[in-house]
Amino acid sequence: MNNKIIVIDDEPNMRLGLADNLEFEGYQVDQAENGKIGLEKLLSNSYDLILLDVMMPELSGFDVCKKAREKGITAPIILLTAKGEEIDKVLGLELGADDYVTKPFSLRELLARIKAVLRRGGNQEKEPEKEDNVKIGQLTVNFLSYTAENTSGPVKMSHKEFEILNYLIERKNEIVSRYDLLEEVWGYEETPTTRTVDNFIVKLRHKIEENPNSPHIILTVHGSGYKLIM
Repeated sequence: MNNKIIVIDDEPNMRLGLADNLEFEGYQVDQAENGKIGLEKLLSNSYDLILLDVMMPELSGFDVCKKAREKGITAPIILLTAKGEEIDKVLGLELGADDYVTKPFSLRELLARIKAVLRRGGNQEKEPEKEDNVKIGQLTVNFLSYTAENTSGPVKMSHKEFEILNYLIERKNEIVSRYDLLEEVWGYEETPTTRTVDNFIVKLRHKIEENPNSPHIILTVHGSGYKLIM
C-alpha cells in the first residue's frame, strides 16, 4: 500500500495521532497545521486522499475544499468535523468533499471510510468500459483524466460530479433513485439528505443541457429518481 494521504488539522494531538496511525497502516502521510499551509501543499504536491478538518484558522476546511476543487484538484476529500448539524455536512459535500466523519470518531471507522473512498477511486481508474471521451449533451467528458469541456473550452467539475455522471452513464436509460446515488457514490449507510443529490443534478444539468429548466438528458422521474437518456 503506497497511497499518500495529507492530514490538514490545526489540533497537534489529533494531527500527529492520525499521522502515526495511518503510517502504521502503511500509508505515506504528510501534514499541515492549518488551512493556508494545507492548501499550499495541495497545490504543489500530489495526494491520493485528503483528510481535512473543518474548523481551522487562516482558512476553514470548507474554504480549502472549495479552493482545491476550483484549482482542479480531484483527490478524494474526507472532512473531519466536530459539528453534527446536517447543513454543515451538506455544505461540505456540495463544495466537493467525498465523505465526512464527525468528531469524536473511532480510528476503525475512519480507516474504513478511507479504504472505501480509495477503493472507489481505484475501481474507477481501472474500469475497463470507460471511454476516453464521452459526449453528453453540450459536454465532452474524459473520465480517465477527470476533465470536461464544451465548445467554449474547459468546464470545471468536482470529483463528485464526475462520479455521479459516471454512475448515471453506467445505468443510462434506467431509473436511478436518489438513495442509490447516495449509497453507491457517497457510500453512506445513513444518508444526510436526498437534497444533496438534487443539488448536484441541478449543477450537472447546467453544464450538460441546452435548457437546464427543461432537461432532455438527465430526466426527473417523479417519485423514483433520475434517468440519463443517451
